[in-house]
Amino acid sequence: MNKSDAATAPALAIMVGGGPAPGINSVIASATIEAINCGLRVIGACDGFRWLAEGDTRKTIPLKIEDVSRIHLTGGSILRTSRTNPARDEATLDRTVGALRALGIRYLICIGGDDTTYAAAKIAERCAGSIGIVTVPKTIDNDLPLPENASTFGFQTARAVGTGIVESLMEDARTTNRWYVAVSMGRKSGALALGMCKAAGATLAVIPEEFGPGPLDLNLVVDTIVGSVIKREVHGHNNGVAVVAEGIAESLDPSALSGFKASERDPYGHLRLADTALGLLLRNRVMAALRELGVKVTVVAKDIGYELRCAKPIPFDVDYTRTLGYGAVRYLLGGGSGALVAITGGRVTPVSLNELLDPKTGRVRIRMVNVAAESYKVARSYMIRLEPRDLEEPMLSSLAMQTKLTPQAFKERFLPSVTADPAAAVRDGPPPVRAKP
Repeated sequence: MNKSDAATAPALAIMVGGGPAPGINSVIASATIEAINCGLRVIGACDGFRWLAEGDTRKTIPLKIEDVSRIHLTGGSILRTSRTNPARDEATLDRTVGALRALGIRYLICIGGDDTTYAAAKIAERCAGSIGIVTVPKTIDNDLPLPENASTFGFQTARAVGTGIVESLMEDARTTNRWYVAVSMGRKSGALALGMCKAAGATLAVIPEEFGPGPLDLNLVVDTIVGSVIKREVHGHNNGVAVVAEGIAESLDPSALSGFKASERDPYGHLRLADTALGLLLRNRVMAALRELGVKVTVVAKDIGYELRCAKPIPFDVDYTRTLGYGAVRYLLGGGSGALVAITGGRVTPVSLNELLDPKTGRVRIRMVNVAAESYKVARSYMIRLEPRDLEEPMLSSLAMQTKLTPQAFKERFLPSVTADPAAAVRDGPPPVRAKP
């Protein structure tokens, strides 16, 4: 394509919304190369929807093949990102669409998670086909409802890097005779926390899905961890790592976070969970409960999250995202719009954005961990935590001996945290065959 042709060619814009995830640059590179090879101009919108939502068209950059040919190996986003909501009101939506039209954009690729997908659906609805719009599913939380339960890009890298961190914490816990409460990212879904725990062989994971709907009693979370500490003591170990999904904070009764809960919300109305200090809250409550029971254990809070988001993508995510970026361009050039691109059976598959919306809330549906699925049962069977059978003899007396409680008092204390797990009835039965803890 010569310079004069390039100046008049249809334009494709790429933007990134929400938090970073490994593989963003790979999508940008793949989409840019395929679009240019198909005769399009490519424009990168900097800082997500931040400037477009203000009607500002100046914060954009032209993308060429030489600019992106090697960025697929890097973390972060060369276009940066933001959580600006372009659909927060009608005026903002109008400014966003107006800016896209002023730039001469014919096609738009939105790289993001549930919030960006929601915004893309609103823009697609407003444009009514005049601008072809497609989203590429990005989030380390793995909480978008993709076909065939496919992972969102970035999740596999985040789990791999996070697993290495958890393994180091496990070794430190063994070396120093202490416990870690490691809070993992995962606003709604506990997929990342569970995945890291399962891969590293951590002591236990605590995720919102285990407790069912409705406000969650903080005491159930605390006693789940305390029960694990005591059970480890019975087996002669005074160390461990509990991986807790940060989404627990959103599930808690608001009164439980008094003094910790962040008052600010992001542009999509979510609590800023990084400001809730969930790890510190749990650490303090667990330590207090253990002291009350006469158990001497050191507990340390650790957050695992930001160090995962801009990690260099592992080969799985590079491969995955190159296909998604290519597929997004081919879908748009084929006349498609208003969809998310996924991969099913090895083929790029569009999923209508409207199909992803919850009719009750109007927001994108969240994929939660299925606690009835075999993948969860496997992870759960290797955790060290109190089971219903542990509250019967002879184990009950062994557990109570580690505390100041009588066997009956111990059972009464911990029964609620054990029976709160909806998968307990499925698990309760003959003990699984496993290695000694």
